Amino acid sequence: MNAGLLARVRKLLAMAEDPACTPGEAEAFTEKAAELIAKYGVDQAMLAVGNPAADPIGDRVVTIDPPYARDKAGLLAAVASPLRCRVVHLERRGLARSHLFGHAADLERVELLFTSLLVQAAHGLSASPVPFGESAAAYRRSWLVGYSQAVSARLWSAEKNAAAETPGAELVLVDRTDLVELKRDETYPRLAKLPPRRLQGSGRIRGYRAGQEAHLGSAEVSDS
Repeated sequence: MNAGLLARVRKLLAMAEDPACTPGEAEAFTEKAAELIAKYGVDQAMLAVGNPAADPIGDRVVTIDPPYARDKAGLLAAVASPLRCRVVHLERRGLARSHLFGHAADLERVELLFTSLLVQAAHGLSASPVPFGESAAAYRRSWLVGYSQAVSARLWSAEKNAAAETPGAELVLVDRTDLVELKRDETYPRLAKLPPRRLQGSGRIRGYRAGQEAHLGSAEVSDS
């Protein structure tokens, strides 16, 4: 990201990560946040049409610490997919390791958002009491699933709207995504899908609501 935009995004994310930030404040910033991050991604994609080397495909391995490492890895995938990156979840032994593929600008967007959303999710979980008699672990896992689903839905919407506003962008973005998937498939030619999970906790609805209110990266804030 350019320096000015990056400074604005980081400042807002720091505000979002503050435990004192209310759900109402978070909701007020949400739509503008996703909109700006999405527009940046489209702009970078269009600039790279004439010079692909300006935004090459790359990859990185992300290690996610417990607790709930698998569910946090699910949040990473929920952020990565609408931002045109792809994730391969590797073997786990207490930790979650995910191999992330994407163009440089999109990898940067994913990393920035995911890091902030992890902090916001931690605050949201601490503020969401476990129902009496329910397993805390089961509740929190289902909460994180709901949170991830809400975040992903908002990002898909923002990315779709940003692409629609730029002539020719939709085809460019499809081609970029195809190249990322090709790189992933070349790296993992025998990739297998994980079976669906069966979650018993009742936290999904509360987590989804928290994901709807999470900051996604920008708003009209001053640089002071």
